[in-house]
Amino acid sequence: MAQTALMWPFLYFADDRLSTAELTAARLDGDLVEVGEAFMPADAVETRELRAASFRSIGGPERAVTHASAAWVHGAIPDPPLIHTLQRAGRRRAAFPVDARIRFRDVALPAGDIELISGVAVTTPVRTLVDLVRDAVVGGSPRHLVDDMLAWRPDLLADAVTWIDAAGPIHHKRAAAAELRRRQEEVTR
Repeated sequence: MAQTALMWPFLYFADDRLSTAELTAARLDGDLVEVGEAFMPADAVETRELRAASFRSIGGPERAVTHASAAWVHGAIPDPPLIHTLQRAGRRRAAFPVDARIRFRDVALPAGDIELISGVAVTTPVRTLVDLVRDAVVGGSPRHLVDDMLAWRPDLLADAVTWIDAAGPIHHKRAAAAELRRRQEEVTR
């Protein structure tokens, strides 16, 4: 039996304990529901730990879940994105999955921007918000994701401004900082 099955009895991965056909049939019967890249019993509670663990086959400690995928893991958005975003979590380069459903960035994330949830590296809520803002200011992701993050945890805004002010050179830093400050001014009015 695969290690995944032993560690996560509430998660089913394709061709782990059940074939893809069996998982699909169980989903159609209403016994299982999809959670990220896995399936779970329909009556189980979907937690951030289960959402993160659903990435064990493509993520893990060496590839961090980022952007909208991380927002979903944290619980800020209700549904996972169609294309998951992963980024290198360590200094060493690792093989990355070649999959049309995955966008991989081979730039190492600082250790302070990552937390391990169920053995899977996920960007912290503050880093996730900053990444979403950086993408939104150039039209790379919908602005509603930023709104959803701030509706989930409005306190992240001040921390995101502090983070971006202290950050070294990053893409779209100036525009993202301006957007974060604009939003902060709206809140304090």
